[in-house]
Amino acid sequence: MNIRLKDVLEGQEQNYILPFLWQQGEEEGAIRNEIARVHESGIGAICVEARPHPDFLGPKWWLDMDIIMDEARRRGMKVWMLDDDHFPTGHAAGKVKEAPEELHRTFLGERHIDTIGPAQGTSLLLDTLLLNGLRPTYSLSQYASSSSKLLSVVAVRRDPMTGALTSDCVDITELVQEGILYWDIPDGYWRVFIVSENKDGGSKPQEDYLNPLVRDSVRILLDTVYEAFYERYEDDFGKTFAGFFSDEPGFYNDKTTFDFHSKPGKQGVSLPWSSEMPELLERALGENYRKSLHLLWHDAGEQSNIIRYAYMNIVSKLYGDNFCTQIGDWCRDRGVEYIGHVLEDNNVHARLGSGAGHFFRSLWGQDMSGLDVVLWQIVPGFDEMSFRWPAGETDSEFFHYGLAKLGVSLGHIDPKKQGRTMCEVYGAYGWAEGLKLMKWLTDHMLVRGVNYFVPHAFSQKAFPDPDCPPHMYANGKNPQYRYYKHLNHYMNRMSHLISGGRHMATAAVLYHAEAEWAGESMYFHLPVKALMQHQIDCDVIPADVILAAASVQNGKLLINQENFQCLIVPYADALPVELIRCLAAFADQGLPIRFVGGLPTRSSEGRDAASELSLLAGHNNVKLVTLNRLAEVLQDDGHYDIKIGQYEPYLRNYHYVHEGLDLFMFFNEHPNQSIQADISLSIQGDVYVYDAFLNGLSLLHASSEPGTVRLDLHPYQSVVLLHGAELEQYAALTRQVKGTIKELGDEWTIYIADAEHYPNFTEWGSLLTLKNMSGPQLLPRFSGTFRYETEFEWKEAGSRALLDLGDVYETAEVWINGEQAGVRICPPYQLEIQGLIKQGRNKLVVEVTNTLAKDKRDYLSAFAQQEPSGLIGPVRLTNIDTEK
Repeated sequence: MNIRLKDVLEGQEQNYILPFLWQQGEEEGAIRNEIARVHESGIGAICVEARPHPDFLGPKWWLDMDIIMDEARRRGMKVWMLDDDHFPTGHAAGKVKEAPEELHRTFLGERHIDTIGPAQGTSLLLDTLLLNGLRPTYSLSQYASSSSKLLSVVAVRRDPMTGALTSDCVDITELVQEGILYWDIPDGYWRVFIVSENKDGGSKPQEDYLNPLVRDSVRILLDTVYEAFYERYEDDFGKTFAGFFSDEPGFYNDKTTFDFHSKPGKQGVSLPWSSEMPELLERALGENYRKSLHLLWHDAGEQSNIIRYAYMNIVSKLYGDNFCTQIGDWCRDRGVEYIGHVLEDNNVHARLGSGAGHFFRSLWGQDMSGLDVVLWQIVPGFDEMSFRWPAGETDSEFFHYGLAKLGVSLGHIDPKKQGRTMCEVYGAYGWAEGLKLMKWLTDHMLVRGVNYFVPHAFSQKAFPDPDCPPHMYANGKNPQYRYYKHLNHYMNRMSHLISGGRHMATAAVLYHAEAEWAGESMYFHLPVKALMQHQIDCDVIPADVILAAASVQNGKLLINQENFQCLIVPYADALPVELIRCLAAFADQGLPIRFVGGLPTRSSEGRDAASELSLLAGHNNVKLVTLNRLAEVLQDDGHYDIKIGQYEPYLRNYHYVHEGLDLFMFFNEHPNQSIQADISLSIQGDVYVYDAFLNGLSLLHASSEPGTVRLDLHPYQSVVLLHGAELEQYAALTRQVKGTIKELGDEWTIYIADAEHYPNFTEWGSLLTLKNMSGPQLLPRFSGTFRYETEFEWKEAGSRALLDLGDVYETAEVWINGEQAGVRICPPYQLEIQGLIKQGRNKLVVEVTNTLAKDKRDYLSAFAQQEPSGLIGPVRLTNIDTEK
């Protein structure tokens, strides 16, 4: 028996949940009570966040932290710390403002003036143009007094017919004296570009943030926050104190704080900058690089792409080295871990603005991979259609097919991550989000390999706290809180089973960031989507890892513990020259490579790669495929692990291996359509079903074909199939439905109780036909629990039956003849009943609890359709037989 499976069956799994615990200066009793609520929910850790605390790092803060640490020690819980006074990380508790000027954020800005020649003795005023763009709120006198450092002034000839920039470029920086350019303009139209370093770019809310490109600037955060915790809790480091969490650090170089489109080529945007940049750009582009800086904003064909690639390559590496890796090394040197996530939304993971330039580089220094799902980013059924969320319109394909894959791929390929990927989850969906949607989001993450979770959040503030609900306990006002532990036990069991082993995937898909920087490209998540919809699993691999940590053996790509049968390259006009050479070598070594939509035509750096591109174009191991035929081509080539006899685009799968145990997870992601399919697995022998919600194991009756099983999944339903030695000693009876069905409930008596008064109910009335209790003529403003009571006659012999509640909104707890029969928090609302039903008269009680959205009609809940409330049914009882 595999030790991981033995752990969960015996209730010995580890903890994989660390919810945010918001601190706002409450009294000791409130702090201890909230931690107790976390613990009784089946959670063994917390992540403390000042949201915001009125005295962060002051006396009151340390008093509250001492209480938290004491309570955690007493309960055997772990404590993580969100590493700043508020999000996003980078404020360093306000200390950057006091730091030397060279440690503040610095930007590169561009302005230009159009001129016409020939003209002798002309001059241009530059003082008021050194900043990046006039803002209406600024006076010209403010501009004249603002600090800027001139980097270059170049004049570029324009085509007289089209106005486009030509290759005729003159560096005239030396002609500037005291803010005035003195220049005899040659014949023709010229655009004069003024590029300067300044402090006035970027988003206003982050103006006093550290510069993540500068090592000593990042050190302010370490010295202010991290060292303070180490000084006070050094003896707890690596014990009760587990580590630090960074929340959405990034460049924030655009005027809009959460800009998802900020990158070179965008007009009017300030670009992140540091004192190291000139030397690094000179190494990449040559000593005349200043003549090309204006191409970071303006288009001049391939040369613009070369400059932009070099810039993005440099800033993303500086971010990774000076921010993430420096902090991670500090933590590891002191026996704690460093986790968190950057902003990934709508593809900003490969961009500037609120992004950090490159997903893998930005998190490489951490000890877990990380991502987050908040604000209605992921909504069941909206995997292709955009969804209106608080930040605008979603790129739903990215959120559904790319986001989690980015995270788990990094967790798989970086050895120090140990296969661990964390997801901050549930936050800011509003009170419309209950346990039903939380379970769907959890399965969405689990079936992709996420195995650590940061629920958002436990708030100690007096109810109702308007800050980003839902809150798990909400001062006892959340009516679903009493069922929250069922989700957490499920989450811990599943996470334990998909940790400590090895993920099995067919394909590696190249990450597209470098391709996007250098020209036209295809998002990585489009091939990932095509594969996932055909049950072909994959990981996303950055060029850095292919170059530094990959090898080919027996025609397979090996990275860390991963073993891929092929490499998928999304369309890219250009790729880094060393990567092109590596791909050619891998093809020669026998690796199947599939280019989607075409081969690259050049290198990102403008260096010669003609021979390697020619080799790839004619190589036997290389194929060009269209996106819509990608999955079909891989299946024809035998590159698959799981085979299904029909097209099921909403069936997700994950294959995980421990010594002596294969685990297959399947999840139906469609919100209202069932899936019935025959699945061929890459195993031989008996297959068992593990129910992680009930923590039970049973033998699955497979079809006549070895390794082939029949899946019948309701919406929201997931299943875990196991194969391995010695499972039979843990397996329970399997069931077969006989078919005698009885519909229950000639009349229902209904009682109601809100969370504050539960379990003291008030009788509401009776119904002959079940209906939506939130209808306009019933209880549209009621949030809490509906208690349904009815009686029924049962004539069947035998002690086992299947109770199907039909439609339920949204948690259900059942009693039969006064005995508790079970809890369900999402579809299918079915319970196996044993020994509770008797021949003759029986009493059925069903308690159904909705969300607080009916009573607290919050802003965030208004972004989604509201579900009904109560037991809708039909409620049916079917007698069943069992056999081994």
